[in-house]
Amino acid sequence: MYSINELISVAVKANVCEDPKNIRIIFPYDLHPDNGIKSVGGVVAATDDKVFVIDDGEIKKSFSLCDVENIMVTNGIGCIFIEAKMKDGSEQVICRGSGSSIKLFKEAGSDLIRLVNGKLKGEIKEYAGGNACPKCGRPLLPGSSSCMRCTGKSSYVKRLLKIAYPWRWMIILSVLLYFVTAVIGLIPPMLNQKLVDDYIQPNVALTLTTSVLIGFVGVIVSMLIVNLINRGVSIIRSLLMIDAGAGIITKLRQMTFDKIQSLSIGRINARTSGELINRVYSDTQTVKNFLVNQIGEMIQMVVTLITVGLILFVYNWKLALLVLCPMPVIVIANRYIMQNLHKYFKLSWVTSSKASSILHDTFSGIRVVKSFGMENKEIGRYKEITDKEREVSIRSESFAGSIMPIISFFLGIGEFFIMFYVGNKIIGGEMTLGEMSKFSAYVGLIYAPLRWISRLPNIISRTGTSLVKIFDILDEENEVEDKPDCVDIDINGEITFDDLSFSYDETNPVLKNLSFTINQGEMIGIVGRSGVGKSTLINLVMRMYDPTFGAVKIDGVDLRDISQSSLRSQIGVVLQETYLFSGTIYDNISYAKAGATKEEVIAAAKLAGAHKFIVKLPDGYNTRVGERGNTLSGGERQRVSIARALLRNPKILILDEATSALDTETEKEVQDVLYKLTRGRTTLAIAHRLSTLRNSDKILVLDKGRLAEFGPHDELMAKKGIYYDLVMAQRQMSKMSRN
Repeated sequence: MYSINELISVAVKANVCEDPKNIRIIFPYDLHPDNGIKSVGGVVAATDDKVFVIDDGEIKKSFSLCDVENIMVTNGIGCIFIEAKMKDGSEQVICRGSGSSIKLFKEAGSDLIRLVNGKLKGEIKEYAGGNACPKCGRPLLPGSSSCMRCTGKSSYVKRLLKIAYPWRWMIILSVLLYFVTAVIGLIPPMLNQKLVDDYIQPNVALTLTTSVLIGFVGVIVSMLIVNLINRGVSIIRSLLMIDAGAGIITKLRQMTFDKIQSLSIGRINARTSGELINRVYSDTQTVKNFLVNQIGEMIQMVVTLITVGLILFVYNWKLALLVLCPMPVIVIANRYIMQNLHKYFKLSWVTSSKASSILHDTFSGIRVVKSFGMENKEIGRYKEITDKEREVSIRSESFAGSIMPIISFFLGIGEFFIMFYVGNKIIGGEMTLGEMSKFSAYVGLIYAPLRWISRLPNIISRTGTSLVKIFDILDEENEVEDKPDCVDIDINGEITFDDLSFSYDETNPVLKNLSFTINQGEMIGIVGRSGVGKSTLINLVMRMYDPTFGAVKIDGVDLRDISQSSLRSQIGVVLQETYLFSGTIYDNISYAKAGATKEEVIAAAKLAGAHKFIVKLPDGYNTRVGERGNTLSGGERQRVSIARALLRNPKILILDEATSALDTETEKEVQDVLYKLTRGRTTLAIAHRLSTLRNSDKILVLDKGRLAEFGPHDELMAKKGIYYDLVMAQRQMSKMSRN
């Protein structure tokens, strides 16, 4: 990546301008505008009146900003473009970049738009550059600062151990007990040798004396005691790990859930519900199993492998080499398996997330599914994704199934060598049956770790995938965050849009250069054709997003300087889609205010016109509403939603098509309630029936993302502009529907 001084030097040498201070925007691009695969070291420079495209030290293209209508940043196949739409209707490609240039192009393209509109202020800046991994060059995921491919898994494990720090003593003690278990496991073969050689060796008759009986019983009792100690240690270890595991998984899930809650709406919407559920539940379970069970088991296997290996080497180093001869094969095979299993587990994770999303959508929208008779379609959708899961599972299991028998074969070869060696020793009288028994037991002990190591790639790949997914969420940069010095304020209700522009993707503005003020206590109706940014505007007031440029101010204070908790605690919202949680009516109303008294809940319900129907229900306020409130009618749900919004006595009330889903009679009743409630509160209302907004103090009309008209109903009707056309079109449709 070039430094800004290097870029300016290139522009000056190409005679873009004599004084570098005249350069307003400058950034590099790395692909030829026309040749799909040709890499270049190009530079785009812009002054107050012209844009220059420089390649190989020469100006290849230039045009005046006064001829530009708009700048567009568009995605190509594996690349990204910045294009200029000219006032004569033509389009020109300014530059083209690889996937690693996405972030840079969006930032630079956004500034070019501002420059065209005369809104760029301040000195030239150095762009952050591409959101690409410095090692592999692959684009990073939105909001992510690390490459999932290149980040070392050891760094994730270190972070995981920090999370597990509060339970460190339980884990350390459990690990020590794994050592104890491994050492205890070495004793039974020794006792077994003594039992065979001294007491039950064939062809040797023993006189049953007291000393022989005591010795025989002593060996049996010793084996029993060792077994009991081993079982007891295992029980203590299990209890410790159960306690630690429960704490770790709870903390992991809480951290992941908390992080998701803190993310902006934009970041959350970028992922499916299935993905988020997988991260909170399945991935944390996998990581917990690794930390609590598999790390300890790994230690036990390593200790067993080392100690038994040393015993065998001391006994007979040639024999020990025969036992360990499969090790190189296992190491090579594990490396090969690891490289291939990771991609299968990633595919499995993605398909599992999609399946979870389909289940979530289908069960949440079951009434819609059944209303349209689409059960078979949903069955087909779920079958399609589960078939993909099956295919991925078959591919991964087939891969492992074809490799594992080969590894087992090489392990078996070592065992055959040992059988041949031991057999010769016994036949030659160089080894007793007891020694053979002990040796066979040790061989069994050492082959258990070898076989476990052959399964290690599966464990590491699965755990690594889950770790990356969890930390991908925990490390995600939030678009909407409180400043360290943010303040809590007592809102009066004046709202100012100060030269505000907003874009969801930093390139194509949804709202453009909005400047207006809503006075305290005014009711403002927001109208415009579908897609002009009405809901976006109220989302900005609630600070669900931050403006791309400009600011939203309340009582003269930029929203970014106000804590989100303070802001939203003084805003009441009634949405078009009324969402009630599974629980009682009382729970749903009191949800808006922690610690609300019963009197406050009932008062809010009365204001919302909900108290009358609630008290007629069999259980009154304790009536359970079912999932999403499906046991209540649309009007009843909306009244409960209004009561919830009013419980906190909001200074600002937002109504986003709050009555559009209701029938005419119910809508009139709810509108009457809302009309009373808006008095003295700053209210922003979006409504699809424009007649419901005629009593608003002012009407705000949006068109193509811009403020087209702003004023009282009568004044806008007299203008016969966009608002007049919308009203007349709706009246005409009403007449047609009556006829």
